[in-house]
Amino acid sequence: MAAVALAAATVLLAGCGSSDDTSDPLSEDTAAASGDTVVVGSNNFAESTLIADIYGEALKAKGIKVTYKPNIGSRETTYGLLKNGSITVLPEYNGSLLAYLDKDAPQESTEAVNTAVKTKLDAKLTLLDSAPAEDKDSVTINADTAKKYSLTAESTLADLKDIAPEMVIGGSPEFQTRQQGLLGLESEYGLKFKSFKALDAGGALTQAALTKNTVQAADIFTTDPTITKEKFVVLKDPKNLFGFANVTPLVYKSGLSSEGVAALNAVSAKLDTAALLDMDSKVQLENKDPLDVAKAWLKANGLG
Repeated sequence: MAAVALAAATVLLAGCGSSDDTSDPLSEDTAAASGDTVVVGSNNFAESTLIADIYGEALKAKGIKVTYKPNIGSRETTYGLLKNGSITVLPEYNGSLLAYLDKDAPQESTEAVNTAVKTKLDAKLTLLDSAPAEDKDSVTINADTAKKYSLTAESTLADLKDIAPEMVIGGSPEFQTRQQGLLGLESEYGLKFKSFKALDAGGALTQAALTKNTVQAADIFTTDPTITKEKFVVLKDPKNLFGFANVTPLVYKSGLSSEGVAALNAVSAKLDTAALLDMDSKVQLENKDPLDVAKAWLKANGLG
């Protein structure tokens, strides 16, 4: 039975590799074996893959050898891979990372969040500069639900308190147990939903379920282009449950040169929310290759 389980795990992990690199993303000696190769990973949603491509191509433009480990999984998996050096660089969202490391940590500003994250990170890791670009989790409702309950873009999460028991909410499996998820929605806003439907991390499954009214509310990222396309309504979060979510490189310190650090900080300096939403739309609505979109943005900004 152990042999069968091991074989199944091996097959599963093979699906996490990129087309040009199929090595095991869980190998503890990946970084060491690769010499000066930087391993750029991404979590299991489209925007993370896009940003990883931006980081990787920016590093390549400086002559740094890069391999990709895309779409690996959730933060619960990728953080461990960073700690053991299997991944060198990962796109992160500063406030979401802080909530993962310390669910009770206050979030008052980008700078304060980054300072707090650095005190709680594993000693082998560090954050680089945060970009102005920000993409937060949100509770978003579909157009039918908004019309039924007279909810608008000015409505807040508190407006769901009396109607949440009639609603099914969807999101990634982790959303059910995170403070920046169902736990916080109940503790901060008193929201108790009819049920929770496990989907994906703001991806195609979640979008489809919300569009088809399989769920009436869902965890949708605020730069998701389907919000505009499907006339979804993002509810405001006055208690700042979802905190800050500035795009920020998280790196394995010994695996990245000073030149690599400078290249990624240069990306952060120019990446704003409007640019990120535009690129997300090209990838997710126009079905363009995220690598091509990343290269075009880098070239347009003098970074590629």
